[in-house]
Amino acid sequence: MRVAVIGGGVSGISSAIQILEHLKSAGSPVEVTVISEAFSPNTTGDGSAGLWGPYLLGGTPTARVHGWSKQMHDFLQQIWLTEDACEAGVCLLPCIRLTTTTMDNDVFWKDIVYGCRQLTQKQLDELNVGRTKKYTAGMHFITYTSEPVKLLPYLMKRFQANGGKIVQQKIANLEEFISNSNYDVIINCTGLGSRECVKDGGMFPVRGQVSRVKANWLYYAFLDESDHGNYIIPNCESVVLGGTHQENDENLEVCSNDKKFIVDGCRKIVPGLEHAQHLCDWVGLRPGRGTLRLEAEKGGKKIVIHNYGHGGSGVTLAWGCANDVLELLKNELQVRKLTKSKL
Repeated sequence: MRVAVIGGGVSGISSAIQILEHLKSAGSPVEVTVISEAFSPNTTGDGSAGLWGPYLLGGTPTARVHGWSKQMHDFLQQIWLTEDACEAGVCLLPCIRLTTTTMDNDVFWKDIVYGCRQLTQKQLDELNVGRTKKYTAGMHFITYTSEPVKLLPYLMKRFQANGGKIVQQKIANLEEFISNSNYDVIINCTGLGSRECVKDGGMFPVRGQVSRVKANWLYYAFLDESDHGNYIIPNCESVVLGGTHQENDENLEVCSNDKKFIVDGCRKIVPGLEHAQHLCDWVGLRPGRGTLRLEAEKGGKKIVIHNYGHGGSGVTLAWGCANDVLELLKNELQVRKLTKSKL
């Protein structure tokens, strides 16, 4: 059986790994190829901080998001407990989530992270010292970062070590690719590219701009959940300052106004950042959609499964969604086997 996974981001690579490793362990002859126009370090995910946390998922059912997110959290925990953690960029990170408006403290993912609790008024008062606009609520928890610029090469290495193949090629029209290729299974993980690739008019860009600074003394993530809040997320060699979430904005150039908003806002949260060395700025377009699409197409001689529209949660959902892709594939193979036996 020949499988093509279209998309070289974290969703595509995760899907390819799970399919390849499962079918090989089951003794099934399989060839899995990841086809993409771009691979790490040139994917959208490479610029992100990789902090675990469901974000920008529209109307995707909460129960499904919870399941996918937990599977990824468990996967990151497995890596963190091994010697591969450094190579994969997986770190355990304390986080403070704050707001100057109102906050839902009963978040659906609080049972997944470690030690989730509300901040006391005393703690809020300490954080509000010197601030004009006061924080009104907050919570503390511990979770993982998995820096995509490290995680993606790590996953790619695991995929290729098991015999996976890589092809750099842009697939502009999935229907034509399905008709003209000799693959038996096609997994569509093209993210924002699905707007063109499968003519999905429901896809839209969510522009994100961040700055990276040198601040190795910072070991906490600070997340301002206010309407136009900032965030500060440490990575292994740098700290990510953010950010923006501008829907239907396709500008890939660094905006000076956005940079000022990001840097000034983060310095208000942690004043010591004023002395941090600026490293670089980055802009990427997240794959927005009303709901995440994860389903198998009905009918057709070939098995086609779609897995895209992850918003700002590509890393958070990757392993869980990939597991669903594998289950859909197993179900399709079983149905077709039963149908064939009846004939």
